[in-house]
Amino acid sequence: MAIKFSFRDIGILDSARNIFRDTFSSLKVRNYRLYYIGQGISLPGTWMQRVAQAWLVLKLTGSGTSLGLVTALQFLPVLLFTPLGGVIADRYPKRNLLYITQASQALSALLLATVVATNTVQLWMIYILAAFFGLINSVDNPTRQTFVFEMVGRKDLSNAVTLNSIEVNLARVVGPAIAGIIIAGAGLALCFFLNAASFIAVLICLFKMRKEELYTAERVKKIKGQLMKGFHYVRNEPLLRLVLILMGIIGTLAYEFDVSLPLLAKYTFHGDADSYALLTSAMGVGAVLGGLATAGKRKTSPYSIVITLFLFGSSILLTAVSPGLHFAAITMVFVGVFSIRFMTLGNTTLQLESAPEMRSRVMSLWTIAFLGSTPIGGPIIGWVAEYTNPRWGLAVGGIAALLAGLIGLAGVKGYLSKKYSGGLSQASAESGK
Repeated sequence: MAIKFSFRDIGILDSARNIFRDTFSSLKVRNYRLYYIGQGISLPGTWMQRVAQAWLVLKLTGSGTSLGLVTALQFLPVLLFTPLGGVIADRYPKRNLLYITQASQALSALLLATVVATNTVQLWMIYILAAFFGLINSVDNPTRQTFVFEMVGRKDLSNAVTLNSIEVNLARVVGPAIAGIIIAGAGLALCFFLNAASFIAVLICLFKMRKEELYTAERVKKIKGQLMKGFHYVRNEPLLRLVLILMGIIGTLAYEFDVSLPLLAKYTFHGDADSYALLTSAMGVGAVLGGLATAGKRKTSPYSIVITLFLFGSSILLTAVSPGLHFAAITMVFVGVFSIRFMTLGNTTLQLESAPEMRSRVMSLWTIAFLGSTPIGGPIIGWVAEYTNPRWGLAVGGIAALLAGLIGLAGVKGYLSKKYSGGLSQASAESGK
């Protein structure tokens, strides 16, 4: 008698369906699906602009310090004004805020495209437009971070955060690759024009969302002391405080790839814009792979953050000592894997462990720790790379990540010890912290 065999008999198809369902569960939500489509069109343009802007600065000045200064000016407003941006995001409808911030970013890209296309661009113009972009970002970032919660709710938040990170890093692969081709064939200006046009997709998708399907939190009323309340809240929550400290350390020194990678590509490996795009894209590939591995997981552990930091730092150091461009591209894949892992764990922990009325303000502090620290770290890494060599500029970031891992290990041990000995506040215990 013939024996019929089917993959269904051993559950392979069902298992595959379950994995696919868990990995992309948040995309079942219509509003989030629209948001994802809009960002999927816009983000490659953003990465095209980042590559083109870095190469434009090097073309005008050839200076790592100037590149670090442009990066600093772009993120200085994030450091100064993001806490206020978090208050604004808690106070006003987030979708309406995103209309304003996304349109403003399109205007910034269009202005830069115009001065480059007309050959009137000067370094001070890049400084001003970078600062303007940062000012808009100080509201846009905390708003976008917490708008994800409004679209998908608590159940799918971790998955949505991971899919966002995957999308950002797919754009990191696609955007620089396209930018390298465009810069070589058509020049820098087209990169900026395409980025400006890409924001149209975001605005259309925001318009098509159904307001009644959003998980809208109660609006925070305008009262005195709202800005400082976010700082006080985090200070009294040990896990939130620890995660923000860790991001502050590596955000200042380890995440300065916009400064370290173009210098490494140009002066260590003697490459061009394509070489820089290769390193950036390799990191993006790793981040996509890491994100796919993380997307189906709903539970997080504080120790996972610590382990990830050690692996992240080690991967950066391997890149710093790479003998050649292609070896560096391979190690940057691992940098991308552990980068997205840390970002996802940290972001999800903060959003799930924060009170709903405080979430935007907490995430504004996350934005400061990640992006707002760049005005400090960018010039430092640029100076180290220029006055020693680019390898040391990158290595400083790897060492910082390892140091953050050690601090995280001590902090997690202390947190868990207090948690299980009953030392944490009753409020924290009731909320699962």
